[in-house]
Amino acid sequence: MCGIVGIVSSSPVNQQVYDALALLQHRGQDSTGIATAEGRVLHFVKAKGQVREAYRTRDMRSLLGTMGLGHVRYATRGSASKEEEAQPFYVNAPYGIILVHNGNLTNTRELTRELFEVDRRHLNTNSDTELLVNVLAHELQQQVSGEDLDPDQVFAAISRLHERVEGSYASIALIAGHGLLAFRDPFGIRPLVLGRRTTGLTGDEWIVASESLVLEAGDYEIVRDLAPGEAVFIASNGEMVSRQCAANPRLAPCSFEYVYLARPDSVMNGISVYEARLRLGNRLATSIERYAPTGNIDVVMPIPDSSRPAAMQVAQKLGIEYREGFYKNRYVGRTFIMPGQSERKKSVKQKLNAMSSEFAGKNILIVDDSIVRGTTSREIVEMARAAGANEVTFTSAAPPVRYPHVYGINMPTSHELVAHGRKIPEIAHEMGADHLIYQEVEDMQAAILEGSGITELEMSCFTGDYITGTVSPEYLAWVEANQNS
Repeated sequence: MCGIVGIVSSSPVNQQVYDALALLQHRGQDSTGIATAEGRVLHFVKAKGQVREAYRTRDMRSLLGTMGLGHVRYATRGSASKEEEAQPFYVNAPYGIILVHNGNLTNTRELTRELFEVDRRHLNTNSDTELLVNVLAHELQQQVSGEDLDPDQVFAAISRLHERVEGSYASIALIAGHGLLAFRDPFGIRPLVLGRRTTGLTGDEWIVASESLVLEAGDYEIVRDLAPGEAVFIASNGEMVSRQCAANPRLAPCSFEYVYLARPDSVMNGISVYEARLRLGNRLATSIERYAPTGNIDVVMPIPDSSRPAAMQVAQKLGIEYREGFYKNRYVGRTFIMPGQSERKKSVKQKLNAMSSEFAGKNILIVDDSIVRGTTSREIVEMARAAGANEVTFTSAAPPVRYPHVYGINMPTSHELVAHGRKIPEIAHEMGADHLIYQEVEDMQAAILEGSGITELEMSCFTGDYITGTVSPEYLAWVEANQNS
């Protein structure tokens, strides 16, 4: 999971991209990068760390031009500590292309071989984004002749890219001297939203971003989500053209976006994240009534922030008092997306503090958005008991995460997952909880999709069914053996 944005404007774009990335910071904290196009000249700056600390005044002054893109990184492939793997990635031919990418490619071994042996292209990192920009560059090179570049050539290149690349990818690229290109994988796993605003006599300005909140903050009209397999090309003069470039597109957005990753004030694929989380809470309450002794529960508490909507609905439906027992330190990043287990564990107590007055002598029902590695959950249960809780019932608005996720969320190895190979009572024991209740898979899917017209979700980490159809046990074993984050 990463956050990406691309803007074609009538005025300098550097500050606009910076502001957009600050709004997407929840999607990645490892590194960040901004690129701009000034005619045929590309400028870019990238650095480790978060947006507010990564850029200096001199960096912003160097980012000239009215077209730009940006990225916040959450490392799911390669190493979070290597600055050279920060995005964007650049190739100098054809024209000069600079690209950002949200997602994970699943045929990196094959692509690496092809790029070296057939395309004769050099790779300098283990980043799958570098693979993607080189595939795009090669296919575009095959289409162009002469100096001019027309949209038909761009879309033909994306069609070939779809044929070669497997996995999840929402991507934005700048093509020097020509325009901005955005495209989405044929399953629409990772999100990408298109927006527009009109500025007087200068015509339309355009934006593409991972989440709709970026568009709303910049006073853009939300045009639509890019369709799975679709590509959009926006020329520097603001002319926009789009085309379906995949042979068999099929929309199956990632369920984890709605459970945890996205901000609640975003709308993705026409589904309000906040309302989806409310519905998850309603259905979770039904499961709690079925499986847990609710009569002696005194209070319902969320783990701030992403579980709060679900917890409010659980409390309302069960008729139990809702209380905020955990105080969140806003200056510590999201523990789930921190690189490394030790870093995550260290940050839990820095991030959350249990207020004894809310716990002493009470039977507590804790609602979390999901339980992945169990590190945070175990620490939270310990905090509740140390604060005086009598009994702790732990609940998850998502089903058990039993399988690796290979489409852009950092759950690549089964041994990291607390639910892998364990029954629910065993997981409860591992976490130190008196009771443990998970959302049912069918309930999660129904809650997210209700009223949307979408028929399926990418749910591989819950079900073990990989939507692209190309993820084998051999591949999962290879990923686990080569994990480097």
